[in-house]
Amino acid sequence: MMKKYVFGIDVGGTTIKCGLFQTDGTLLEKWEIPTRTENDGDQILPDVAKTVLQKIEEKEIKKEEVAGVGIDLPGPVNEKGEISVAVNLNWGYKDIVGELGTALGGIPVQAANDANAAALGEMWAGGGRGTKNLIMVTLGTGVGGGIIIDGKIVAGAHGAGGEIGHACVDPAEKEACNCGNHGCLEQMASATGIVRLAKRYLADYSGKTLLNPERISAKSVYDALKAGDEAAAAIVEQVSQYLGNALAIFACVADPEVIVIGGGVSKAGQILIDGVKKYYQRDAFISCKDTPIVLAELANDAGIYGAAKLALDGAGSLEK
Repeated sequence: MMKKYVFGIDVGGTTIKCGLFQTDGTLLEKWEIPTRTENDGDQILPDVAKTVLQKIEEKEIKKEEVAGVGIDLPGPVNEKGEISVAVNLNWGYKDIVGELGTALGGIPVQAANDANAAALGEMWAGGGRGTKNLIMVTLGTGVGGGIIIDGKIVAGAHGAGGEIGHACVDPAEKEACNCGNHGCLEQMASATGIVRLAKRYLADYSGKTLLNPERISAKSVYDALKAGDEAAAAIVEQVSQYLGNALAIFACVADPEVIVIGGGVSKAGQILIDGVKKYYQRDAFISCKDTPIVLAELANDAGIYGAAKLALDGAGSLEK
């Protein structure tokens, strides 16, 4: 029977985003269910299976018409669909593909890290549409990333491929990152990292500024920059240098067709891209200097799109 439908599931620490797609990439419906992390998150996968099966029944879809279910999760997922740990879900090791596949009654399942899936989604239907080689970086509370080569996620031996946020960009940094290392990109270019750099800069700044160290955010820094604030300009210059340099290094390895920047910080818009591009082009290998750097387009839907594409690729359905 012809495969007509595919599901994309994006598991977060608070909510699980779900999408029902046609196999040509058309999003038919999206909805959310709560992420039940109590009792070591033992109901998360059963809840996913339940909501998918309910939607199949509600829409009168035959199981044979479903190409598969793709699911992304906040943790390192290997090529077998196993996760070693997911702190936000209270999980240790879990065989995602095996457990969810059984709960779904044999519907094929594919699993990936959430940032990798978001990169795949942007490649399929967002800022990287029409490409097969892409680097995506997400600037939120932390810094996530994903690398796509020849249309496939680079997961690596431990599921840690594309962990751009934990590239060391400042070995002299004394404060520790949440990962335990020092000088990670996440400490410099995430929303929390920008606040940290801003407070550090303002502690020694005696000029006039729109920024209040007691009520500072990444948004307020970029808003002040747009208003011509000199302190904000200096802070963003630091952030742009760290991020532009890191992306130049990753581009030497992956040679992407496009670099996509998403996450909450990306709402700053073109002014963010312009700052990063300046340092990227300064540091990039000559063959990569003109690689476009663009804003993500799918926002919070990138995960469900990427998870759906993951399932389609696993099923060999490459209509788009």
